[in-house]
Amino acid sequence: MPRIDDLLRQGRTWSFEFFPPKTEDGAREFEVAVRELAGLDPSYVSVTYGALGGVRHLTRDIVLRVNAEYAFPVMPHLTCVGHRHAEIASLLGTYRDGGVENILALAGDPRDDADEGDFRYATDLVELIRATGDFAVGVAAFPEVHPRSRDRASDRRRLADKLALADFGLSQFFFDAEHYRVMMEELADLDCDTPVVPGVMPFTSVAGTRRMAAVNGTEIPADLARRMDAVADDPEATRRLGVEVAAELVARLIELGAPGIHLYAMNRAASIRDIYAALGR
Repeated sequence: MPRIDDLLRQGRTWSFEFFPPKTEDGAREFEVAVRELAGLDPSYVSVTYGALGGVRHLTRDIVLRVNAEYAFPVMPHLTCVGHRHAEIASLLGTYRDGGVENILALAGDPRDDADEGDFRYATDLVELIRATGDFAVGVAAFPEVHPRSRDRASDRRRLADKLALADFGLSQFFFDAEHYRVMMEELADLDCDTPVVPGVMPFTSVAGTRRMAAVNGTEIPADLARRMDAVADDPEATRRLGVEVAAELVARLIELGAPGIHLYAMNRAASIRDIYAALGR
């Protein structure tokens, strides 16, 4: 399977993000979404990792199967907080032996009620990945700075240092393209030229989006907040607004020269298809 860093060198990538379903109905919806979105010829797809690895085995099984069944590579998200060195090394070995070429290395959120494990930072995980196999390694970037950062300057310095160890970055979602533009300028000022692919979320729930934005420190611009309030009680109108906002954001990111576009599929195909249609793809 292709490495994502190689794909980025060849031109702009288009990719989708899925999460591991926990129910039979969710599994059926996931299968339908992957099958339908495969028709859009993605450069790659990613699969998220549960809090503290709560659904680690689901992520692992899905990644290995989809990576084997489809023509595009599958990148597992991998968080290290709460895990031991040996279990992460074992999982990486399973991925390597299963033909997985790409890993997104994440620290994960700390938990007060759990053992933090052997890792503290994503860079610790990157080092282990490098020692385990010849993976292309991605790391997370927060355009609006990490919610636990002390200040903007130190956040950008740490991000530049982290990206220097990785092959590419993948950003947290945001709604204003200026945040991405400014982040990339600040990284360039720090002599960081590692490509960072912006993550775009076509939201389908107003309440859910507000919760996610609060956790990640994502700004919801005032005008968008008013538009969201107007459709909050209408699921289909909310979905259509999410598509409209995402398509406009993607168009602007392309103007800014983003090396790729990573769309949160939410294990559904409809919004992604509609975004493609709006962009004339």
